[in-house]
Amino acid sequence: MDRLVLSDAAWKRMAPLIIGRPDQEGSTGRDNRMFVEGVLWIVRTGSPWRDLPEVFGDWNSVFRRF
Repeated sequence: MDRLVLSDAAWKRMAPLIIGRPDQEGSTGRDNRMFVEGVLWIVRTGSPWRDLPEVFGDWNSVFRRF
């Protein structure tokens, strides 16, 4: 995906607040930034979860995590 919504500066500020970081016990997200970008893509486009591009991960996994 060529265009991402979050700038690197915005992601740097928000990353410590996202659950599922490697420094936390339990399961962690593979790529927290792409999870957030996927949610933002859904919000921006109004598309159903099943239409989420694969670059953001499996649509059902992103949906369940959301």
